Amino acid sequence: MSNSYKDAYEKSLNDPNSFWGSVAEDCHWYKKWDKVLDDSNKPFYRWFTGGEMNTCYNALDIHVDKGNGDRTALIYDSPVTDTKKTYTFKELRDEVAKFAGVLNSMGVEKGDRVIIYMPMIPEAAIAMLGCARIGAVHSVVFGGFAPNELATRINDAKPKVIISASCGIEVKKKIPYKPLLDKAIDLSESKPNATIIFQRPMEIASLQDGRDYDWATLMSDAKPHGCVPVKATDPLYILYTSGTTGQPKGVVRDNGGHLVALKWSMKAVYNIDEGDVWWAASDIGWVVGHSYIVYAPLFKGATTVMFEGKPVGTPDAGTFWRVISEYKVKSMFTAPTAFRAIKREDPEAKLVKNYDLSKFEILFLAGERTDPDTLHWSERNLNVPVIDHWWQTETGWAIASNCMGIERFPVKAGSPTKAVPGWNVQVVDADCNVLPVGQIGAIVVKLPLPPGTLPTLWQNDDRYIKAYLEEFPSYYKTADAGFIDEDGYIYVMSRTDDIINVAGHRLSTGAMEEVLANHPDVAECAVMGVEDQLKGQVPLGFLVLNAGVTRDHAEIVKEAVQMVRDMIGPVAAFKTATIVKRLPKTRSGKILRGTMRSIADKKEYKVPATIDDPLILEEIEESLGKVGYGPKAN
Repeated sequence: MSNSYKDAYEKSLNDPNSFWGSVAEDCHWYKKWDKVLDDSNKPFYRWFTGGEMNTCYNALDIHVDKGNGDRTALIYDSPVTDTKKTYTFKELRDEVAKFAGVLNSMGVEKGDRVIIYMPMIPEAAIAMLGCARIGAVHSVVFGGFAPNELATRINDAKPKVIISASCGIEVKKKIPYKPLLDKAIDLSESKPNATIIFQRPMEIASLQDGRDYDWATLMSDAKPHGCVPVKATDPLYILYTSGTTGQPKGVVRDNGGHLVALKWSMKAVYNIDEGDVWWAASDIGWVVGHSYIVYAPLFKGATTVMFEGKPVGTPDAGTFWRVISEYKVKSMFTAPTAFRAIKREDPEAKLVKNYDLSKFEILFLAGERTDPDTLHWSERNLNVPVIDHWWQTETGWAIASNCMGIERFPVKAGSPTKAVPGWNVQVVDADCNVLPVGQIGAIVVKLPLPPGTLPTLWQNDDRYIKAYLEEFPSYYKTADAGFIDEDGYIYVMSRTDDIINVAGHRLSTGAMEEVLANHPDVAECAVMGVEDQLKGQVPLGFLVLNAGVTRDHAEIVKEAVQMVRDMIGPVAAFKTATIVKRLPKTRSGKILRGTMRSIADKKEYKVPATIDDPLILEEIEESLGKVGYGPKAN
């Protein structure tokens, strides 16, 4: 690997065949590729065509075969069940081989789909890797998703088998999964041949004869199954992401490009080597869990931490520091919302002092924009580099980051630094003209996308083109807006529909949130544009206060409004903010700005399937009503 970012970046764009072909030599192939980049069917670019490999072999068997079978592969830590467990590469390989045998005995073969609907337990990773071992296509659905949402995914993927568990644990609340699964199967037109249920001791699910099978019973009789060679272009998994039509989009990930890009990214982006301990504090239901809990760290031969808990409440705001200290975590990756929750509960970071974080080197944040206040709080209290980086479900890995294993650049608050090698990022206007430095527009990526990204949507090429490629010809539409500065740093300011037009001025709600987050009493905030007869749109702010703040709320709002006026100017027309107890979010931590905007504008909205707590929307309606917006306005 080049020790110069500039050299690596330029080679990745100017000679992608040589760049990615060299990277791919570090992986195991049963048959080498015929072409690194196959552009014979634009815009459906494919990587490593003709190559044959197996994802599970590259994650597990390769390390055992190299004599590293006794090295720790996976650490499971569950404060919600008071459980800890470790697996070596050999132990994990053996469990996965047995589960692959279970799947095969139930008729699952290469190309068949398997839905995995499970909590954050090692068996979820074993199920994913077991599918990969025999060439089956897994589709993980976040555990606890509503039955109708699960049913739409069953109908689209048409799984031969569904794997689930008897329950999930949300802090102190038990969520039985089996009734949800049963209802989803009843609702779906496509029916699985069988389900496999992992029984957790805190909830024993009732099994339906002839359809439902017990995980432990099946595993006790299982015969290990070897790795099945698949084409590099064969699908590894389908991951559904919400669609604007209400019908989720099935993002496809191939086997070959995924392996090459993710293994490379562990060192290039995260500076993780073989034997290092890595922790992605996310869920296997999201893309982060796929890429950086299960696959990439195991490809690299690193130890991955799988955590079933929350940043606060399991038991307190020091749980992250406990995990880092206990397992000597070198680097971790989580969402900014997790650190905002910790900061709200422990503003002075007193709990950090209880733990030895001497082995901890880098904190990575992604999933939503990292506001400068959270960035600086984390830097100050952890005394390590805090790296904001930017990517999406569709991309599978980072579009922009400070590449800590290639060349480290100074951190600029509010920016995920520069485009990662392989990503030709540009900012364009509505007519697809590249905009000058510093000017806000739509952030796009020049085709072809690098390996590891989505080659299409599951059985829907037309929707893939319409959703991602049609609006800006020759580019992938990220649906994010922002700008690139004179040093090549990318600033992702908001989703394109969060750039608001105030009396003809295009303004970023992200920039306003950046200002509000600097208020000493504010733990978290959100700004969105709401309809206004005179100006078209005006910004409306939501503020969540730090724990223990007792000051007059009206005074805090007045100060916050003045801060935006001072930093951005009167042109922002920022005059109204409301204090709320919490913000509505998805289970992955993204703020549901679109839903809040619909409530404020008195428009009909659908309660998102991914919301962490639907009752919070009633609180938002009450708060909006007090400032003259929404259905409960005075």
